[in-house]
Amino acid sequence: KEGTSVRNQLIKSAEYNESLDMMYLARGGTISKRRINVLQVGEVSFRAYCFLRKFKRTFTIDNELALVPVVHKESMVI
Repeated sequence: KEGTSVRNQLIKSAEYNESLDMMYLARGGTISKRRINVLQVGEVSFRAYCFLRKFKRTFTIDNELALVPVVHKESMVI
């Protein structure tokens, strides 16, 4: 099921403390892009720190459209 793989990705990002860029179906049918840091993952929803709102928010897993890990370019040390 689609929701399971999204949930697994959320759990993994929480374990590794990695930020994600997400596309999310917000209330009213608008699509929102957020950068988040996942804190807790439940069965149907998850808690995350939202960098846009600078606040902890609860999101519904089923409203998740896309999740992309934020890749931090590491400067090379010579």
